[in-house]
This record gives sequence, C-alpha cells and structure tokens, in this order.
Amino acid sequence: MNKPIRNVSMAVIVMIIALLANATYVQVFKADALKTDTRNNRVLLDEYSRQRGLITTADGTVIALSVPIESRLKFLRQYPREGAEAFAPVTGFYSFQYLASQIEHYENSILNGSDDRLFGQRFMDMFSGRDPRGGNVVTTINPKVQQAAYQAMLNGPCDGPCRGAVVALQPNTGKILAMVSTPSYDPNRLASHDQEVRESSWEAWNRPGDTAQPMLNRAISQLYPPGSTFKVVTSAAALRDNITPGIRLTAAPTFPLPGTDVSLPNYGGETCPGSSGGTVSLETAFKYSCNTAFAELVTEKMSDAIPKFTETASLFGLDQPGPDIPMPVVDSTVGQIPSLDVLAQASIGQRDVRLTPLQNAMIAATVANGGVRMQPYLVDKLQAADLRTLQTTPPTTANKPITPEQAAELTSMMIESERSTAGAGGPVSIASKTGTAESGSSTDTPFSWYIAFGPSSNAQIAVAVVVENGQFGADSVGGTVAAPIGREVINSLVGGGSR
Repeated sequence: MNKPIRNVSMAVIVMIIALLANATYVQVFKADALKTDTRNNRVLLDEYSRQRGLITTADGTVIALSVPIESRLKFLRQYPREGAEAFAPVTGFYSFQYLASQIEHYENSILNGSDDRLFGQRFMDMFSGRDPRGGNVVTTINPKVQQAAYQAMLNGPCDGPCRGAVVALQPNTGKILAMVSTPSYDPNRLASHDQEVRESSWEAWNRPGDTAQPMLNRAISQLYPPGSTFKVVTSAAALRDNITPGIRLTAAPTFPLPGTDVSLPNYGGETCPGSSGGTVSLETAFKYSCNTAFAELVTEKMSDAIPKFTETASLFGLDQPGPDIPMPVVDSTVGQIPSLDVLAQASIGQRDVRLTPLQNAMIAATVANGGVRMQPYLVDKLQAADLRTLQTTPPTTANKPITPEQAAELTSMMIESERSTAGAGGPVSIASKTGTAESGSSTDTPFSWYIAFGPSSNAQIAVAVVVENGQFGADSVGGTVAAPIGREVINSLVGGGSR
C-alpha cells in the first residue's frame, strides 16, 4: 500500500473512531441530560403515550390520575373536580407545556414508569402486549384534615380569603397530615390539552409583583419571622441551661437592649400581666408572651447565652439543610447573632429569624413527642401499577433536642398559653403558642402565627398556621387570626368535627 492511500485510510479510521466515540458519549453519558431536557418533546410524547400512575391520600382517595382520550396525547392528567385547589400544594401539576411540580415532579420516574424498580413490570407489560403503565404514589395526607385546613383558610378572619399556609404533622412519626397553601390554583387547567387554557392560566397565576402568588407553596418555600411562637425554642434553650419555669423575670413594659440606645417593648407597651413586685415567672411570661421578660432571660439569666441559644435552635432543625419530603424545603435559620442586643431580638422571633410553616410545625411536634424530633415525610409508599409495594417510608428519628422532662414543662407552659388565648376551649385539650411578627412598618398587617398540638397528652396532631392578611390590619394578632384556623384543623382529626 503506497503512502497516500495509507494516510487516507488512517484518516478514515480516525474519523470512524471519533464518530463512534461521539455516539457513545451522546447515547450513554449524555442520555439522562438529554432525556430530562425541557426542550425534548419526544420524551413527553412518549410519557403521554402510557398511563401515568395515581397519586392518592393515605386512605386511598385519588387526587391525581390519567384518563385515556382520543388525541395525539393519548392521556389527560386529572385532579379532583371539586377540591383540586386544596391538594395542589401536594400533587403539584403535570403539564405538556409547563412540565411538573411538587410530587408530580419529584416522583416523576415512578409515576411515568421509568424507575428501575419497575423494570420487571415493564418487561411483563411488553411480553404480554399490555400498554405500559406508571407506578403509584401513596401520600401521608389525611384528606379530612387537608380539606378542613383549606376551608378554614378560605373562611378565616382575614381580609378576603386568608393568604398563608397550614401544616399538620403526626408527632410520633413525622407524617405530614395536611399541607395547605393559599391562595391556591387548579392544576387541571395547567394539565389541559387546550393550549389557550394552559397559557391564560399560567399568565394569571404568575403575574410579576402579584402578592397572591397562588403557585408559591408557602408551606415549604416561604420564610417568615415566627414572632412569639419562637419563644418555645427560647424557653427550651433556658430549660437546657437548667433554668426553671419559676425563675423571676422583669415585667417592665420596655427593656433596654444591651449596648444600644434602643428599648424592646412588650406588645402594646404594657406591663406584663400577673406581675408581683415588678417581676413574673418564666411560665407567666410565656403565657402572656412578654417580650421584656424573654429579653432579660437571654441577656442576663442564661450562661453562655448565644452559643446555648443557637445550639438549641440547631437541634430543632434551624440553620440545618431543610428536609426533602421529597420536595426540597427552604432552610429555616436564626441568622448571625454577634451580640446580646441581637440575641434579645432573636429570642422573640424577630431580627433575622426566619422559619417555614413546616419547620414551625416540627417544633410543636417535637414538644408533643416528648422531645424527640421526627423527620417529616409526605410519601408513605410507592407502588407498582398492580399495587405491589416497591418502597415504604419508615418513621425516622432526627434527634432529641430536649429531654422528656423538659418537653413536659414546655407542654404545661403551652397549655397555659392556650387557656389565655381568645376563643380557647373546646372538645379537646390543646397546647399552643401564638405569635405576631412584624412584616414591615408598624402600620402594616403583621404575620399572624399559631403553633399547637392536641390532645395535649398523647398528641395525635401538631399544626402550624401563618396568615399574612388578617382582617384587623395592624391589629391582627395570632390569637384572633391564626388560632381559630389551627383549632379547626386539630378538631377535624381529634375533636369530632369542626367548631
């Protein structure tokens, strides 16, 4: 073979090797990225050619399913005709144009049937000639509690329907019994095969600057200052520092912040109720939510207050990566605490303290569970199309922030707090803490909070409620706005119905 022919042959061989290498790279190493690329309509067309799996509540109520239709897209995703908005923060949506969110997105491989655990089913479907099917997702949601929470937010004491979130947990397992965010949206419109319906709905629900933000899952994706509900964590830090609920603290209407010319006031600038000789016990300060007493507690009564406070907050899950439920949860945080004046403000749930409603529900659930913090989860089990169980989520202990004895002391304080809250009393004993957190200037409507569990002994449910638009404007407080909603949710499970 002469030299020119040999050179041409080598060049051809090199090009063939390059082509094979590129094909291997595209088909093997880039396969997943190409498959999940939002511009790859072929994958979506393939998914719509097979029946997507069900999403159900804990009792088997179907909250998402696919039905066959006569169309290029062979199946249509459907959500409950009545009540789809209530479950939207759980199911999310599945849309040809806008893809998917919430469980529809994070459990997509099970629902669309591509998960490796469904290989046997896919093989049998192919062998038998049956159309391929996706697997099912069984959630921990209690539909009665979910609906009660949603209706309570729609009809609560707000300026129009309440804007905010409700989360309910089973304290001893971490199961999420309800996760509501309002205002909500109808995922059926985004799942529609009518492009005009999809696009008009998407535009209506995603207007720039719109405070409603119906597609924002406020329960896990929005951070709020927790206000006085955070006094549960502050009290836990004091108990861990061997301070008893009987310690005497100032009842003064204001407290000078160390190293500053600023004073921290009680709500309304009032002297703490129940005072004797100008002081109150920690239990009384907690009951009446006296800011000045808590400021003195952390700045003068606790030893190594800043590290003890931040350590306790961390044990409750703050300044830690948010859990996957399986949707990711925004990290709740205390923020930097460089000095005692900042600590005093953080101790009452202001300054840089920010929590998701889920995190605040976890705090209440930890107290209810004797000081044991459980990992929250939304998916109870995954199933094949033939209902064969592929995976079950076991309850998992995260840690133990406080002892059972400290949890009992906090429970006693929260029971007294509930008794002093407007509208208390009903079919079940409740332990709670209210909160009112600044959302801007003093004339703005504050964030109204309520965290609670019931029954107060052997609790079956723990809740957190946050409301952004209480009907009383700047005078909206947790006890009059969020508390009635929280009690409705608790009573829907353990109180024999709503009140």
